[in-house]
Amino acid sequence: MAEPAGGPALRRCLGALRDAGNDSEQFAALLLVTKAVKAGEVDAKTRRQIFDAIGFTFPTRLLASGKPPPGCPDHTFRALGLTLLACFCTDPELAAHSQILNKIPTFNDILVSPCNPDSTSMVDDVYQCLSAVMATTRGPRELVTKGTVSALCKAYVNCGYGSDHALALLLGLLAIAEEKCWQRDAPHLLAVLSKLSDDFLKAEDMTKFELCKVLPHFIPLSPPLTQDPQGSECLHRLYRGLANILGSKLSQSQRDPALKLAACLVQAYGSEWIPAGSAGSKFLALLVNLACVEVRLTLEEPDPLEAEGKKEVVTACYVLIEMGIQECLREEKPLLEEVQKMQLMRIMEEAFGAVIFYLRQVKQEELQDPFIFASVRILGAWMAEETSSLKQEICELLPFLVLYAKKLFKEGSSVGSPSQTELVSTEGSSLPQDALRFLLPGFCHLTAEDRPRDILISEGAPALLCEYFLYQWEVLTSKPGSPTPLTSTEMSLQTMCGIFLNLVVTAPDLIRRDKTFPSLMDTLLKSLPLLLPQKDHLALAANIAALGLMMARILAGSTALQGTQHTKEFFGAAISFLSQAHTAQAEPGSDSLTLAMSPAYTRAWADISELWFLGMQALAGCIPLFPWLPQAVLQAQWLEGLSELLTRVAAASVDFELITAFQGVLVELARASKPCRDAILSHHGREWANLYGMAALEQCLSEQ
Repeated sequence: MAEPAGGPALRRCLGALRDAGNDSEQFAALLLVTKAVKAGEVDAKTRRQIFDAIGFTFPTRLLASGKPPPGCPDHTFRALGLTLLACFCTDPELAAHSQILNKIPTFNDILVSPCNPDSTSMVDDVYQCLSAVMATTRGPRELVTKGTVSALCKAYVNCGYGSDHALALLLGLLAIAEEKCWQRDAPHLLAVLSKLSDDFLKAEDMTKFELCKVLPHFIPLSPPLTQDPQGSECLHRLYRGLANILGSKLSQSQRDPALKLAACLVQAYGSEWIPAGSAGSKFLALLVNLACVEVRLTLEEPDPLEAEGKKEVVTACYVLIEMGIQECLREEKPLLEEVQKMQLMRIMEEAFGAVIFYLRQVKQEELQDPFIFASVRILGAWMAEETSSLKQEICELLPFLVLYAKKLFKEGSSVGSPSQTELVSTEGSSLPQDALRFLLPGFCHLTAEDRPRDILISEGAPALLCEYFLYQWEVLTSKPGSPTPLTSTEMSLQTMCGIFLNLVVTAPDLIRRDKTFPSLMDTLLKSLPLLLPQKDHLALAANIAALGLMMARILAGSTALQGTQHTKEFFGAAISFLSQAHTAQAEPGSDSLTLAMSPAYTRAWADISELWFLGMQALAGCIPLFPWLPQAVLQAQWLEGLSELLTRVAAASVDFELITAFQGVLVELARASKPCRDAILSHHGREWANLYGMAALEQCLSEQ
């Protein structure tokens, strides 16, 4: 067996340590051991032997000892104790020991104390101990809760000995526990960011580009820097520093970290950190322009992502391009002028041509690559807003997009049901990689046009969307309570309703023959009665009501709609949604009443008015198909309520489109049901039909 490092001499020292009769003998032996430790003359086995001989008790006493031996510096005992602890910490098991973890406050104190030239070894040992603790499972949590973040921040800001180590440890802790660090120590971390941003702005050498790599770790999502004066000043310095860099001629190794820093700021704060005005708009346009050029140069290459780190850079460029799309569409207080918007749209179109070119080369075995997901996601953002450009190229890519979205959905949803997986947040999706969520708005536009719709149908998109709708509905209903913010799940469900409405209008035969639509119909029947009482979900309820009524006209003969309890509850809820939208309202300073939106509908009306009118039209179409439907209208007392409303309000306050919608339903009810016709007549139907110019209703009521 090999002789342990240090050989017989070290073994004699260890024997002396074990046999020491008092502190003086132990101290003398310890000095020799420490000398060997500092010289790096011990291996892992020997370090363990040292620990077995000493344990934690003696180093702990050394740390607490006050008066040193005659002629020795004041910190002699503490330095010796720290050297031993640093030696022990090289063993991961010992680094995680409670006797080390409870020394963290002592380590912190040493970091923030003034450092004399002869005490630098103590600081080195502290950093070694802290690094070892951070590498353990419990370590990062213990460091954060015991105040190490603030100690490291102070050590770095004060530029004392070992401040580079302090920064490295901070980066490590932020990578593991960013949210907790900012919750506990925001002022101290902000002081570090202030120093870093100041150094970044002032640096005129390669330090500037090194800081580009460090700074993203200090850009918190919460608390937002934009709400803090010191934070806002940091952001302004970063803007100015980036403007200086990106406005200069750069090598690729210099440009890449700058683009990644800019993308990090955009992810956290959108364009808020870019000041309004000419300089800000030029900077924003330059950022997006550079990002588009980078995407084109990279993705149009034969082997585009061979170079190390290229995917990260292009992904950062995608973030900047997405901001470009949003800013080009922004109408309120736009940062960009119209000319800049037009120029950027052209440049972005070229970049998306490159993204499509790249995606068409993707092989089956590469589909799990997160970069492909990022590329599909950004293309989805473009397709959602820009429907006229690259139409041919997008149509050719649709089979791939459907295949890719289907693969990710099937793999993600098989992990567990929504109740078993982590539920959706307002930001994300319950699926690990949900490409479909980002493609839905583009698909909604495309299903309104013949060629892309035909491609989507032939590739099986409708069946996939039905399955996805059922999944997302389960996610929404798995959530306790009624969340006020619009979740991505709810937004996806609304967008899918739009896609299905397009298919109902343009491809009714598909709804009849595709066996997935009856199961979708069944979900719609069950969902509306659940949604409608929850006023926070009115927009989704409007989508489901309109879609359900439109599909019911097509699927009237299916078993799902044969007068079942769910069917009657759905139509009851749909009648309730349609009948409660309008009310009579007193005009200020007048005795007359006018027709107005019901308060619950006012906020959402801009989003749901078209759906309401579509629902009225669809309900009128359903009345002849479902013999029991007029009775449901009578039970809801809608005819009485509508008669009273039209009798009480000033006729001039009811616009023509609304009169047409009411008349469409009333005529069908009067034709299909004598009780409905009698109810209309008994509530002065002829008079108000004449008053509002409802000629078709007048004629229907006068027929015997």
